[in-house]
Amino acid sequence: MRKYLITGLLIWIPLVITIWVLNLIVATMDQSLQLLPTQLHPRAWFGHDIPGLGALLSIAVVVLTGVAARNFIGERLLRYWEGLLGRIPIVRSIYSSVKQVSDTILSPSGQAFRQALLVQYPRSGVWTIGFLTGVPADEIRRHVDVEMLSVYVPTTPNPTSGFFLMMPRAETIELNMSVDQALKYVVSMGVVAPLDRGAPLPEARAPQPRPGPEPVVPTVAPPLNRRT
Repeated sequence: MRKYLITGLLIWIPLVITIWVLNLIVATMDQSLQLLPTQLHPRAWFGHDIPGLGALLSIAVVVLTGVAARNFIGERLLRYWEGLLGRIPIVRSIYSSVKQVSDTILSPSGQAFRQALLVQYPRSGVWTIGFLTGVPADEIRRHVDVEMLSVYVPTTPNPTSGFFLMMPRAETIELNMSVDQALKYVVSMGVVAPLDRGAPLPEARAPQPRPGPEPVVPTVAPPLNRRT
């Protein structure tokens, strides 16, 4: 019964958590319908709410915003909007910080989280997985004579927290695994190990028998010299 119970939990727990997360996301995005006038709500047209309609509306607004920001007029409006937010004291610091992080992570031309690395942390001889986030600032590179990399070392099982390290490139090893595989490896605390299909795995060796105790060789005392 214990074996069957654990097997059932392993099947249902990921499914239930996935449905719960998706329901939370859709319910949150459905709140965007509150921005519409009352006469345009689904309840006014159909007499009841339609789950997921707000999520589709949010995706459409995001896509249309991206299309509009790609042309000449949209770029000028975007610069004007950012300049307006930059004049507000408190909003300026929050908006600029969030925009810098989002531009670095989500930009197609950025290098953030594009490479999984093997680094020694927190001491030499102990290895962990880090992610390449770029290169240190010019002010820092003026004080070192070696090529440095900016590395983010996540914690497990929550990779959203971690440590920012600046390490010599020579002390890092680039991994063939993708960023998604490396994140799964970190989140699972090493349980879900990615399989490198490009390199053969070492053959398992049969355990060697342990040597037994050496036989004790009895020592024979030399005969005594007797006087005849």
